[in-house]
Amino acid sequence: MRIANSRLILILSLVLLFYSCRTDLVPVIKEGKSIHVEKDAVVSAHPFASKAAYSILEKGGNAIDAAIAMQFALAVTYPCAGNIGGGGFAIVHTYKGESYALDFREKAPKLAYPEMYLDENGNPIKNASLIGHLAVGVPGSVDGMVKLFDSLSVLKDWEALLAPAIKLAEHGFPVTDKQAKRFNKYKERIEAVSGPDNPFIKDEPWKKGDTIFQSDLATTLKAISKKGRAGFYEGDVAQLISDDMINNNGMIRKSDLVEYSSEWRRPIRIEYKDHEIISMPPPSSGGIALAQMLSMSNELRTDTLERQSSDHIQRVTEIQRRVYADRAEHLGDPDYFAVPVNKLMDQNYNTSRAQAIDLSSAGKSEVISAGNFKESEETTHFSIIDQEGNAVSITTTLNTGYGSKLIVPGAGFFMNNEMDDFSIKPGVPNYYGLIGNEANKVEAGKRMLSSMTPTIVLKDNKPKIIVGTPGGSTIITSVYQTITNIIDYDLSAYDAIASCRVHHQWLPDLIYLEEDCIDSITRIELRDLGYTLKERDPIGKVEVILIQADGSIEAAGDPRGDDMAVGR
Repeated sequence: MRIANSRLILILSLVLLFYSCRTDLVPVIKEGKSIHVEKDAVVSAHPFASKAAYSILEKGGNAIDAAIAMQFALAVTYPCAGNIGGGGFAIVHTYKGESYALDFREKAPKLAYPEMYLDENGNPIKNASLIGHLAVGVPGSVDGMVKLFDSLSVLKDWEALLAPAIKLAEHGFPVTDKQAKRFNKYKERIEAVSGPDNPFIKDEPWKKGDTIFQSDLATTLKAISKKGRAGFYEGDVAQLISDDMINNNGMIRKSDLVEYSSEWRRPIRIEYKDHEIISMPPPSSGGIALAQMLSMSNELRTDTLERQSSDHIQRVTEIQRRVYADRAEHLGDPDYFAVPVNKLMDQNYNTSRAQAIDLSSAGKSEVISAGNFKESEETTHFSIIDQEGNAVSITTTLNTGYGSKLIVPGAGFFMNNEMDDFSIKPGVPNYYGLIGNEANKVEAGKRMLSSMTPTIVLKDNKPKIIVGTPGGSTIITSVYQTITNIIDYDLSAYDAIASCRVHHQWLPDLIYLEEDCIDSITRIELRDLGYTLKERDPIGKVEVILIQADGSIEAAGDPRGDDMAVGR
């Protein structure tokens, strides 16, 4: 009997040994611009942030836990846009079929007032809303992450979620070539506001592979790790922020920090070709604008046209022109302004707008106004899907690159310059050329309008596309083109985001396009119709996860940046 048992144990041991050696049976972690995996995936603007977030999935965390780790890791590894001194928006869809929208957008300080950026003649003061202490809104990122953790975390270990970011800040990481060039480009602007004594300033130029250490930021992250929300909005960090503001004519005070609260919002829901699209409501303009664009696309049958032909680009341009005109007039913080959400998303309204388009020649923005019834290229986005089917889409920003260029002394992080996303004066464009009116004027405690469009597309109530991008005013049009590339033209995730993008935002009356984006014949045809074309730098850095009907996953990071996907 003992011999038989011994043989059985030996056989079982050999079987286990055999299967443990079968690498084809063990999910392999993949990394790259585009990966095909079976289990889960994350994708972000920086390789170390993607790895940090994925380490949380390996520890048993869900997509929400990984997203929190990602947010803090990006604050370290991608400081031009990743942040704890900024804000953003989150769209979450759980494996139970529940959808959530979290608004952790910054707010105007209580001392803010409508004319704060105008001189005695009522004209905008140059750079007042962009550079230095007066440009800063009350940060929302830390509060937002705490709310996500309290409501949707399964790991329930806050310190574990911040550990990767703390390690990266304390022990350093090698900068990429693109980062080195960006540090060098912004050196003088950062030094002019924050002085030379900070990790981003050194005598010799930055180069690829140089290590950056951020000890002050590590200390701040440790305070948040130990004390949660109070580690940022109260105590030493809050005191450092408040003191620096008081000493430099800024407007944020301790009470602004203590009283800040992110808000759960009702997501925008859009039906499009047997898909349900979940996106962000005001104070983001993204979800409503996306709904309008897709509605008009249906009416004009853009999917029947050759992609990026002159006919296709003309229809897309005229759709975008009308949507951005509506954005300027009707959208703002719903807590301060009655945003006509239902009217803007009404099918009859958008059908009438689309049917009024004259396709015989280019439309003119000077005669197109809002119907009757602002933002940074240096934003960042990340997308996550876990093995249970929880999906997270988060877009977060400081506004322009490195925000206000202000590093809080002793705290080690950049503060935003989101106050420029308000309408400083009706009819006056912000940094990105976006026009605003009464709905988005500066008011104490108000959230500024945003273009951020974190989005999750569902098929049969399960995530199919998780998408978002930086790009300021181009965010909405980039998300729109990515979704239609996949749904209308059946492109892969990588091809959908690698394709060139075009953009029109009502004013200025230009079609922006990436270099070498369309062929010469298409350009001639568009010019003959009366359009003015303008080449520009790459538009956005889209991060997308595409889940196929069989459950397999393609995660793709934009080739325009250092973006990287990780998954199994």
